[in-house]
Amino acid sequence: MRTIDLATWPRLKHFEVFNAFDYPHINVCANIDITALRAFVKQRSLSLNITLVYLFARVANAIPEFRQRIHDGQVVEHDVVHPSSTIMTEGDLFSFCTIPYVADYAMFAAQAAAIIERMQQQPRLEDEPGQDDLLFLSSIPWVSFTSLQHPIHMHPVDSVPRISWGKFLAEGNIVKMPLSVQVHHALLDGVHLGRYYTLVQELLDQPERLMQSDPQ
Repeated sequence: MRTIDLATWPRLKHFEVFNAFDYPHINVCANIDITALRAFVKQRSLSLNITLVYLFARVANAIPEFRQRIHDGQVVEHDVVHPSSTIMTEGDLFSFCTIPYVADYAMFAAQAAAIIERMQQQPRLEDEPGQDDLLFLSSIPWVSFTSLQHPIHMHPVDSVPRISWGKFLAEGNIVKMPLSVQVHHALLDGVHLGRYYTLVQELLDQPERLMQSDPQ
């Protein structure tokens, strides 16, 4: 983790403007094409949910702004951020499940499966106090939503991105899925969100690249 020198940071003015807002978060929701990925995981008997968690975390780690967080008025950039995803447990409840991110898909998937199984038996709704080298991920597979708003803490500032996906939507032979990305506007703009969606779609269209550790 490194602390960004605000005095020389090109984004300083944008940071000051949006960090002063009462509600500084922005959320974009768009449909992504998962046709190729669904076929890929089905042919290889892979978990679609774990694959999506890996893919969304991999792209976030490839974009520096998605690894930046606000600490006591300062901005830090983590070397790596880890997906903390919701998983269903008994009684229509859910648990938080943090999975250490590694670039190797097979290694990530194996540890994810083990952690998910453990957390389903021992659910929890707490993260480590002060830990923000995370990405909050959630699946809402019952609704093909067109917008989404997440609860957040305002004090102290919460700058962890929220990434959610919903129910599949068939359009002829194409299968789409809504993807919502919520970020702190003091750290990220539309260009960064656009970059995120572009890289996500590139991996969805070429899922064999997931087997490669190259984050690009």
